[in-house]
Amino acid sequence: MSALICTLIFLTIAAPAMAHGDDDHAATLSWTFDPWIVLPIALISLLYVAGRIRLSRRAHRSRPMRWRDPFFCSAMLTLAGALISPLHWLGEHLFTFHMIEHEIVMAVSAPLIVLARPVGLLLWGLPRRARRGLGAGMRSPLIRRSWDWSTGATNATVIHGVAIWGWHLPFLFDVAVTNTAMHRLQHLSFFATAILFWWAVVWKSDHGAAAWHMFLTMLHTSILGALMALAPRVLYIAQTQAASAWGLTPLEDQQLAGMIMWVPAGTIYAAAAMTMLALWIRGSSERGAQNA
Repeated sequence: MSALICTLIFLTIAAPAMAHGDDDHAATLSWTFDPWIVLPIALISLLYVAGRIRLSRRAHRSRPMRWRDPFFCSAMLTLAGALISPLHWLGEHLFTFHMIEHEIVMAVSAPLIVLARPVGLLLWGLPRRARRGLGAGMRSPLIRRSWDWSTGATNATVIHGVAIWGWHLPFLFDVAVTNTAMHRLQHLSFFATAILFWWAVVWKSDHGAAAWHMFLTMLHTSILGALMALAPRVLYIAQTQAASAWGLTPLEDQQLAGMIMWVPAGTIYAAAAMTMLALWIRGSSERGAQNA
């Protein structure tokens, strides 16, 4: 039921959404309606609800809310909040808010989805023939090998890092800001590679290795944020051109965006790394006690 409530809340929020980029100079904050974003979020949410209902019916009883449901709900709501709410509209005008939007997608929504592990329920939400066909395709050797390779801790960390640094090259970032298709691709790249990264460190690595890869990600994203914050000149021309209308100089807007990547986002990765490190130490202590 929690997933159903989550979906209803999302649909209520998305109802008054506006067309992407239709009102760039609106006097009030605007919701963003981009079918390439809204429809996938809505479809995934509905499939999850359908899968939960179908499994409950197969069990001939009402299943209580599972611990993964709140993670999925939170992931969908934060994803919608980042890409549909006025935060997205603000991100089209200020680099500072655009950075907040990206960090929510990569460091909040992605790990919540990984913790929810929704693939099984999503498959159950499909019609039988589609479910069996897609399930068979996912079990094919090519798909399994590709997934295993992509979610190896080192590979996933490198893939995610390349996506982050590549899209933050000034010329490529400005292209994404001025071209809707590239902007969608940028968001998809951030989210998809973040899924690979968090899946690798949460489900496929021991706690010590996970802590190490989270620390590396914190380090390189902090360096990137520091480079933006401490740059003596504006690097992102298109992204910061509207800053003066909001009481900031373009350089100040860029510096604030860099600080957000440097400190708050870095803190999320640091906290995750410390959690994994604590679990690794506890596990090592328990194994040592058992062997004593």
